[in-house]
Amino acid sequence: MTEAKPTEPRRIDEIASGLGLSEREYEPYGWYKAKLVMDAVMARSPRPGARIIGVTAITPTPLGEGKTVTSIGLAMALARIGESAIATLREPSLAPVFGIKGGGAGGGRAALLPLTDVNLHFTGDLHAIAAATNLLAALVDNHAGRGLEPKLAPDDITWRRVVDVSDRGLREITTGKGERLAPQRETGFMLPAASEVMAILALAKDLRDLRARLDRMVVGFAAGGAPVTAKDVGGVGALAALLKDAIRPNLAQTSEHTPVLVHAGPFANIAHGNSSVAADLAAVRLADYVVTESGFGADCGAEKFFHIKARASGLYPHLEVLVCTARALKLHSGRFDVRPGRPLPPALLAEDLDALAAGLPNLEAHIDILRELGVPVVVAVNRFPDDHPRELARIREAALAAGAVAAAESEVYLKGGEGGVELARAVVGACQAESAPRTFYDLELPIEEKLGVIARRVYGGDGVELSPLAREQAERFTALGYGALPVCVAKTQYSISHDPALLGRPRGFTVPIRELRLSAGAGFLYALAGGIHTMPGLPASPAALRIDVDDAGNITGLF
Repeated sequence: MTEAKPTEPRRIDEIASGLGLSEREYEPYGWYKAKLVMDAVMARSPRPGARIIGVTAITPTPLGEGKTVTSIGLAMALARIGESAIATLREPSLAPVFGIKGGGAGGGRAALLPLTDVNLHFTGDLHAIAAATNLLAALVDNHAGRGLEPKLAPDDITWRRVVDVSDRGLREITTGKGERLAPQRETGFMLPAASEVMAILALAKDLRDLRARLDRMVVGFAAGGAPVTAKDVGGVGALAALLKDAIRPNLAQTSEHTPVLVHAGPFANIAHGNSSVAADLAAVRLADYVVTESGFGADCGAEKFFHIKARASGLYPHLEVLVCTARALKLHSGRFDVRPGRPLPPALLAEDLDALAAGLPNLEAHIDILRELGVPVVVAVNRFPDDHPRELARIREAALAAGAVAAAESEVYLKGGEGGVELARAVVGACQAESAPRTFYDLELPIEEKLGVIARRVYGGDGVELSPLAREQAERFTALGYGALPVCVAKTQYSISHDPALLGRPRGFTVPIRELRLSAGAGFLYALAGGIHTMPGLPASPAALRIDVDDAGNITGLF
């Protein structure tokens, strides 16, 4: 195969025109990006037979396994074989861009354009989310400090501020010291990607739905335990004003000019891990194949797609593409020391069929999760230049033996859409297979039972163990009428379990739930499992140390 040639972005008017958008259906933000005009786009009917193709992965190495690259490449490959395709992807957060992973908009010949813009400020959505979250924090503290009704005691305030930098020094802090009208209280910062405002932006169908969800956000509890909402405190109109454009999906393009809607960015380890409902609702009106990525593995973003996002939108995946790599499977043999922020050891990259075989249960576990969710699975083997043919052949054999309907190699990083044609044809063929998406639990189950179902049916564990605090919170939320919400488990991405040290397909463990948080506006309960934090820290060698800009304004080291 010949390699795809590098390309410059096309004017966004050309991308919009190719997608069939009229001038009243999008608003340009400069030369290469735009916001959809949702009222006009939603006036269209969904395309008959539009297929949503979910893209997820096995348990990754700290550097990731190319899931975003594969999603972008698959959309490009579908376009190459004559299909009408669009991708819906999350917006990168600055925290990982400057932390462990660097840029989050693909790479090589399967990237989003304009690449630097998408990775940094883009259209300002994440800044709007942070501003709205922190404005509400200031309003809450002002309300409590002035003793306004309903009264909030400092210890009963649950709302947290956000900053889009991995800063472990802000995990636990004290605010309000020496301030008469600001209560002194113990609190902490989160990343915007883990915030409730981000979750609301990702789950709201439109501005009206966004506003209603903002009203319902619980910021604390009054004397007697009654929830105090953002509506009670006031200022929701100001929050909505900050977010009025952020709710509109962003139109960008791939390196081969395939259209992409890039919108919202909740992490899948500490949030619900999927691009926006609004983007999916628009996409099924604009293309026959909608390629959408869920964060991290099938145990993280894909599970949350089915139980949280699809319940909000009514749009379930028709099939799932499961991305895997030889190096990630060999990591799960337990023979290699791979740590965040460090290069992969050379031994991991050498041919080792025994180590690969020891790691294959992880692939099988993820296939089982997706098949249990009722959708066909196509395994995409993301091929690296130093991969070994016998290992790749063994992966494909194992995938088919485990129940995948197809397995195909992908070389989109090096070859662009041409390197994903085999995968695209496999996806189109698999769309003919029967699909009956389903969920694992009924919403009316008690909170602890829902968590237990996830622990057993997704993670393969024996169940959950709630800390005294989490048990008290579960009882409290149930008594207040929030017990029928879906659950979003915040856990490590480096294991199917809650413990990053448990590699492969672990068994015989119980998932410890140390805390429950209420995201009433987003519409889910948030469970913190094991040692997961909603404010990560920086690695020993952050990506920020490699980023620079020259005198002409060209940024280097970002990708």
